[in-house]
Amino acid sequence: MTVTAESPPFDSRMLAVDGDHRLYVEQAGNPDGIPVLFLHGGPGSGCQPAHRRLFDPAWFRIILFDQRGAGRSTPKRSLAGNTTQHLVADMERIRREFSIERWMLVGGSWGALLATAYAEAFPERVTAVALRAVFLGSAEEADWAFVRGPQTFYPDFWRHFVDLLPISERGDPLRAYGARLMHPDPAVHRPAAFVWHDYERALSMLNPGSVALPQSLDKPAGTRDTPNTPFLEWHYISHDCFLRPGELLAGADRLRGIPGIIVQGRYDLLCPPVTADALARRWETCDLRLITAAGHSMAEPEIHRNLTAAIDELGQRLARGLA
Repeated sequence: MTVTAESPPFDSRMLAVDGDHRLYVEQAGNPDGIPVLFLHGGPGSGCQPAHRRLFDPAWFRIILFDQRGAGRSTPKRSLAGNTTQHLVADMERIRREFSIERWMLVGGSWGALLATAYAEAFPERVTAVALRAVFLGSAEEADWAFVRGPQTFYPDFWRHFVDLLPISERGDPLRAYGARLMHPDPAVHRPAAFVWHDYERALSMLNPGSVALPQSLDKPAGTRDTPNTPFLEWHYISHDCFLRPGELLAGADRLRGIPGIIVQGRYDLLCPPVTADALARRWETCDLRLITAAGHSMAEPEIHRNLTAAIDELGQRLARGLA
């Protein structure tokens, strides 16, 4: 297989699920190809045309969807009925909607959590899994990504992030930003969302270049659209991703027999390799591939190249009936 130009969708629809939620779902590639579901990150970011370029459209039936509250799904930014369990159920609803018996899963970061959670809940429905930047939803992982990691590797950036807050809110800065994100007044939540977004984005790159945060949370946030991910991320972080402590790692025995490849940046600050390694050691049919000169972002050339190669390799195995 050779990944070529991006394949435009041959089908897109709004799929009603429970409550008021309607999910944007699209299909691209070969309608008779190997079914594969791509899971976007965030939570809250939405699927993008670039995600389709991970897959050879001649071989794969590519399915993407915007998760609850994200992208083109409605209601935008809704937190009601928005949990890990709801999203896993939505994935199963999509599988039934398209009459797919079994499918391959691909996801990175938050998408890796969802892929793992679904595969553990429905192992009989999964042909193979390709993960990038493993995140399993623990409070320790979130604390490392937003607090301890930046304190260790970006102490100056961390101080700027904290010092934007009033002195009275600096004792627990992550919760302070979370409270601002949940505030109904846009004059409060919009500046906090931009700071959260830009802070996380800089931490996602091996070489972020110049890093700049505003000088004050009281200044207008400009004309950019308010980023969606901070609101959904805080919702999930503040509820421990709606998982029991260690739940996904403890359930990894349910992945036995499912072929998997993990592409993991060795210098991923947001999702460090220790989690990917722990999952791979409990998942005997999984191959962990550490990418030396790489961080977190899928846009980094070596991450993108190796993830595409992993998808291609698993697809070939499925095509030959070896998975």
